[in-house]
Amino acid sequence: MTVPKTAVLVLDSAEPELLAQFYAQLLGATAGPAPGDRELLLVTGPTGVVLGVRRDPGHIPPSWPLPEGSQQAHVRILVEERSLDEAEREAVALGARPVAAEDDGAVPGSRTTLRRYADPAGHAFALAVVP
Repeated sequence: MTVPKTAVLVLDSAEPELLAQFYAQLLGATAGPAPGDRELLLVTGPTGVVLGVRRDPGHIPPSWPLPEGSQQAHVRILVEERSLDEAEREAVALGARPVAAEDDGAVPGSRTTLRRYADPAGHAFALAVVP
C-alpha cells in the first residue's frame, strides 16, 4: 500500500506574503501559514492547497523564457476561452508582467490561446484556454 501524500508546487520569494496574496487574489483563494512551518505560506482554493510560497531572502528571479526556448517549470492557470481576456486584465492589475502570447492553433481566429507572464517575484506562469 502506498503511503498517502500530498504534493504542492512551492515558489521562493523574498516577500512571500505579497506573492501569496497575488496568487490568492488571482485564483480566488486564500493564503495563510502552513501548520508547523513559519517560512511557508499556503494558497488554498475550494479544492485544497494549490500552491506554496516559501521565504528566501536571497531569491533571484528566474530567467524565463530561456533564449533557447526551452520549456521550464511554471504554473499553468486554465481559463475558459470566453474569460481569457478578463483573466489577463486581472493578472496584470495584480502585478503580473506579460512575457509572451502565442496562438497555439486551438482556437481559429483567436488573438492568442496561451499567454505567458512573470509573477511579481519573477516566476513563470501562463493563462491557457481549457481544452
